[in-house]
Amino acid sequence: MRLLGISVGLSILGSLGGVIVASSFLLLGEKMRVRLVPWLVSYAVGTLIGVALLALVPEALAKLPAHPAMLTMAAGILSFFLLEKAVIWRHCHHDEECHVHSTAASLVIIGDAFHTFVDGAVIAAAVLTSVPLGLTTALAVATHEIPQEVGDVAILLRAGYSRLRAFTLNVLSGVGGILGAAAMVLMSKIVPEGLPYVLAFAAGNFLYVAMSDLIPDLHRGNSVGGLRQVLLIGAGIVTIAVL
Repeated sequence: MRLLGISVGLSILGSLGGVIVASSFLLLGEKMRVRLVPWLVSYAVGTLIGVALLALVPEALAKLPAHPAMLTMAAGILSFFLLEKAVIWRHCHHDEECHVHSTAASLVIIGDAFHTFVDGAVIAAAVLTSVPLGLTTALAVATHEIPQEVGDVAILLRAGYSRLRAFTLNVLSGVGGILGAAAMVLMSKIVPEGLPYVLAFAAGNFLYVAMSDLIPDLHRGNSVGGLRQVLLIGAGIVTIAVL
């Protein structure tokens, strides 16, 4: 029960916390929001890479041979590529870029609910391995949730939703993280030997998000200089390394 409570708590911190912080960005003017989000994206890249390569992969390799661990991580990358192709999962940090969501805003909520469910499961798997790993994983989830949710809430507003309704729907989608955490704790009791595979799969997830979704945004944007981007990415990696 203790680990379930910690898993759910960190899932709330990672998923719902990201939603709430992102929604507060909508109170800022558009110019300020456009300036701040690229900084968050750079930092999120660092935390995702740091957690994947400095925490999740080493933990998986401690319990699995290298070949199945790396194969599982590759499966994680490929799976999220396919999910994104199916428009079940899509990271949007600038609403003008997400034409799919502007014409079908309900996909934002469906995608976010699935997204937070997976994040909650990943956080729980990390907690079941060690609580410190759960903390760093929750931090990585929160940092990449914030820029995504800023874009998603803005898309809902553009689609005609009121601020209150957009915020409420995003918070409700964050409940998926709690369900994901509870499901992972339950599954760990049924198939405990599956945890290292979940960690390796999650590492592939985080690397895919960093490399496919976030880094291309940094190349397209010009509000944060290249040196600042490198420093912020480095700061994200260092944050994970020292935790």
